Amino acid sequence: MRKLLKRVGIFIAAVAAIIIFLYFQNNALTVSSFQLSSAKLPQGLKDFTIVQLSDVHGKRFGDKQQRLVRKVENQQPNIIVVTGDLIDSRRGGEAESLELMAEIVKLAPVYYVTGNHEYAYARYPVLEKKLLELGVHVLRNEAESIPVGSSNLTGSGAGSGAETGAVTRAGEIRLLGIDDPKFSSFAGHDAEAAEQNIQTAIEDFANIAGKESAGAATKAEAGKQAEEGLYTILLSHRPELFDVYVREGIDLTFSGHAHGGQVRLPFIGGLVAPGQGLLPVYDAGQYVNGHTNMLVSRGLGNSVVPQRLFNRPDIVVVKLSAAS
Repeated sequence: MRKLLKRVGIFIAAVAAIIIFLYFQNNALTVSSFQLSSAKLPQGLKDFTIVQLSDVHGKRFGDKQQRLVRKVENQQPNIIVVTGDLIDSRRGGEAESLELMAEIVKLAPVYYVTGNHEYAYARYPVLEKKLLELGVHVLRNEAESIPVGSSNLTGSGAGSGAETGAVTRAGEIRLLGIDDPKFSSFAGHDAEAAEQNIQTAIEDFANIAGKESAGAATKAEAGKQAEEGLYTILLSHRPELFDVYVREGIDLTFSGHAHGGQVRLPFIGGLVAPGQGLLPVYDAGQYVNGHTNMLVSRGLGNSVVPQRLFNRPDIVVVKLSAAS
């Protein structure tokens, strides 16, 4: 009898340990940090901080998403970018996602692009309307100018990303945000869709720059003058389209979609990712080709496969500085 009870106790302890381990893998947040520099960024700029969240899939991280919100707040972001699959097309998660966005817009400007789950989500138009009402910048093949630095700033003023004691040249970052290719008329031809969407966003930036510039012969000319030499960031859900981002001359792309390969194998990496299949090339972290960098978030939630292994929910943080 004692042997039986001992075996039952060991079995129960083992099951409890496995449950705790699996819960930890799905819920314990990690931060992946990167430092990037470029001569295109305003002289003197240091540690302009961008936090990326991706593939939330309606997951909850505590009451009012406070575990995740506190983690983001601790990074002291200048801007926050959200790269698609905020909700899950099967399970929804709209209330949880809006709760998260309502909290993080209090921390910094939030820029958001769609993923493939938004395309398949029947209530997406309603979700987008609510995001806009919260003050989220929803970029659908659109662009925005992000001001960085100040010509007379000598401290680390809020949102400046300026080095203390340094005079920072005023400037801007060109931020492009594109839809998931599934939204495009090029459905099934993802590279062509992404190329078209990027060009549309670039044209949008040229229009913005043209309206803000005086003395140029045309808005297009003003836009071209403004974008020459500008550091360009792209928000795009799909990392497997890295070759497109390289061809388009993007400096930094934020992507998600791959969920880190769902299960991460030692010395190998992710096991499987949508759009890439087994042993995906672009599953997590930093990829570089020429002057183009891509950062791929491992994501925060799950979709078809409900469990992560050795692949905890991921917050990406990048600090941008001017090249010395």
